Amino acid sequence: MALIVQKYGGTSVGTTERIEHVARKIKAFRDQGDDLVVVVSAMSGETNRLLELADAVHPQARGRELDVLLSTGEQVTIALLSMALSRLGCPARSYTGSQVHILTDSEFNKARIRTIEQGRIRDDLGKGRVVVVAGFQGVDEQGNITTLGRGGSDTTAVALAAALGADECQIYTDVDGVYTTDPRVVSDARRLDRITFEEMLEMASLGSKVLQIRSVEFAGKYNVPLRVLSTFVDGPGTLITFEDEDMEDALISGIAFSRDEAQLTITGVPDHPGVAYKIIGAVSALNIEVDMIVQNVGADGLTDFTFTVHRNDYERALERLRDAASELKANEVRGDTRIAKVSLVGVGMRSHAGIASTMFEALGREGVNILMISTSEIKISVIIQEKYLELAVRALHDAFELAGPPEERVDSAGT
Repeated sequence: MALIVQKYGGTSVGTTERIEHVARKIKAFRDQGDDLVVVVSAMSGETNRLLELADAVHPQARGRELDVLLSTGEQVTIALLSMALSRLGCPARSYTGSQVHILTDSEFNKARIRTIEQGRIRDDLGKGRVVVVAGFQGVDEQGNITTLGRGGSDTTAVALAAALGADECQIYTDVDGVYTTDPRVVSDARRLDRITFEEMLEMASLGSKVLQIRSVEFAGKYNVPLRVLSTFVDGPGTLITFEDEDMEDALISGIAFSRDEAQLTITGVPDHPGVAYKIIGAVSALNIEVDMIVQNVGADGLTDFTFTVHRNDYERALERLRDAASELKANEVRGDTRIAKVSLVGVGMRSHAGIASTMFEALGREGVNILMISTSEIKISVIIQEKYLELAVRALHDAFELAGPPEERVDSAGT
């Protein structure tokens, strides 16, 4: 008998028919004798609907009350799935994040998990029940409902798997594994049998929507066996594991990209020690994550400073940067939301030279101009104009020969 934590995303539970399909899958595992803890997201489109309601009442709403609102989406799903399981004769009990006591900090809309109480879960498992937990949410020490940010159900599942010492954490989604790139952009993208935690962490942070970055961090930190599978198509999926010698044979594992980028530039900044902190620190104080940073060589005692943020944070970052520019007596602040990020990821980069030149040559042949460059030991990222994004991804996929045979591909819908 194994203890398995399964997570089903919004698409997997998007209709009552799909919820019933998921219930049948869960019952099949339970009938094999496995103990199951199931984490679910809100039904597809529900979180966006709730955000639209909030925006109609209070544009740019944030904080405690937004978390109270958004947490209701998962509460609907856990109840419906538990009902569907009961109808199949499979005992189940649902819990919200606060009921199962997933304790978080008090950073509303972007909370982080601190501890998870196991008592209720283990008691229900001992009585033969499937435990159904609302993803994406928790509770702080003051009893306030908190949410973990977009994709937070993945983090909930991995954190539960770590706390319970689960044999495997299975993430069910609308694709049957991790691909060399998004199959909706490159039709001959290949499913990876295995990928390292390190590579998956890079891909998640660089725009891959398969897993949330914090879930990969949790899995790597606590050595949780993590597998990505399809809710709708049977198959082995992709195992996320630690690096081994065979995995270094692959030069590049995948191409990640993100359309959710925005670029900010402050020009004519006095070029003296501490200026970078005054710029980035001012933006970071708003809990806005700064990604790529470029500082030009100073001239006449002045320098230009460019960085990227998530597009959702652009307006707030722009306003704060204008305040900083006034304090620093800088010349100008400008921004651009029509950019995208494309990244090569692979542990094989460590032992191979010439990756960057091949990348730049492939982009140059297609007339794609590079605006910013960032590198690490296992990735190279570039910022380009958004209109060239799909062209760039296809060019790089071809240049590094990442396509697989037809049986290892999916159709253009990603299913």
